[in-house]
Amino acid sequence: MTAPRTPSPRKAFGRLSLPERTYVADALRAETVGGMLLLVAAITALIWANVPAVHDSYENVSNFHFGPEALGLNLSVAHWAADGLLAVFFFVAGIELKRELVAGDLRDPRAAALPVVAALCGMAVPALVYTLTSGIGGGSLAGWAVPTATDIAFALAVLAVIGTSLPSALRAFLLTLAVVDDLFAILIIAVFFTADLDFLALTGAVVGLAAFWLLLRKGVRGWYVYVPLALVVWGLMYNSGIHATVAGVAMGLMLRCHRREGEERSPGEHVEHLVRPFSSGLAVPLFALFSAGVAVSGSALANVFTTPETLGVVLGLVVGKTVGIFGGTWLTTRFTRASLSDDLAWADVLAVATLAGIGFTVSLLIGELAFGDDASMADSVKAAVLTGSLIATAIATVLLRIRNAKYRKLTEDEERDDDLSGVPDIYEEDDPAYHLRMAEIHERKAAEHRQLAREKAEGRGGLAEAPGGAGEDHGGPA
Repeated sequence: MTAPRTPSPRKAFGRLSLPERTYVADALRAETVGGMLLLVAAITALIWANVPAVHDSYENVSNFHFGPEALGLNLSVAHWAADGLLAVFFFVAGIELKRELVAGDLRDPRAAALPVVAALCGMAVPALVYTLTSGIGGGSLAGWAVPTATDIAFALAVLAVIGTSLPSALRAFLLTLAVVDDLFAILIIAVFFTADLDFLALTGAVVGLAAFWLLLRKGVRGWYVYVPLALVVWGLMYNSGIHATVAGVAMGLMLRCHRREGEERSPGEHVEHLVRPFSSGLAVPLFALFSAGVAVSGSALANVFTTPETLGVVLGLVVGKTVGIFGGTWLTTRFTRASLSDDLAWADVLAVATLAGIGFTVSLLIGELAFGDDASMADSVKAAVLTGSLIATAIATVLLRIRNAKYRKLTEDEERDDDLSGVPDIYEEDDPAYHLRMAEIHERKAAEHRQLAREKAEGRGGLAEAPGGAGEDHGGPA
């Protein structure tokens, strides 16, 4: 009797399916471009805010107010960027999360365990590091959530420059990790940074969301229906006291992200394709432009490492993120059936865990919310976020360069297409037609080499046919 087959342990960071790999590659290209623009915007903000000749203009533009006062929306430019444009970013994050839940790694509880646990540990440990550092130093605990968020656009921009040969599965892990990270960051904002609730406005926002969901289920099409409704929901959510970005992620989660028969794209994929360029190319860079403009000087940078709150942010991003994500991944593989792919080493996980210490967009937003009543401390925390992110980038760059040779070999294996079918060979190993094509290719090459051998033999008067041939002059085999 044949013994019952024991299921093999699930490989973490295993090879992606070809459709998933294609999606990840497309998403990485979009995120990478957005990360580059984000970097340019941040550098521009720092220059604009620190050059004396133009510093006042930066403050004037940031603090310029516009919008309908009667609707409670007479906001500053910086406020519009943080609450308005960033809602678009979270809308796209909501679609990404929905897609992961229905078609990505998160649809399988066993596969989801790894990025979920890693993300949770990658948020809990930085919060703990901040709390201990600031508490022991007698500082405020209000900023405990600042170092919990990872900026995926910046992280992928670094990968685009340094880790060009990083395996797609490990990149997919970073994407999934960031999506889960964004979800919990939104929950933190909604639960811990909500002002006094206006239940009338909140009820209106909920009704608007219900109408949005109903229209989607009825198959109603047209941007002229959904965009005005989305603006109304956003305005009501803002006035309810809950951060307005929550409206964005709620609407993103409502979109259908699985394909029906005859569809080339699901509605969620279609909308994401349309909105992502606006999000990564305009909304997020503008937020960075009006959030990253903090005064940087030698004394200010020194204070980052001497003030308990700012030191807690730096250590949370650099140490907490790395220990949390790496430790969470190790614990999951140690106490569950998940295990690392044979092609990857723990050094690869360490590099990605360090890279996740780049906190920017959401960290800056939480810093503004946590220290909104103390402008000086809010600016110091922003400087700490920039400093911690820069240190994490430097460490990750070193680790990625060390691993780059291994990444390049893995990428070559993933990209090899010897049968010229347009599909990498690694995805066709179980297809009999692939092996027939390869056999035909090898037979053709063998025939060519036999023909060359005959031609060479005839050209040398048949000497090459002798087994010893030229090698006999040297007392050894040819």
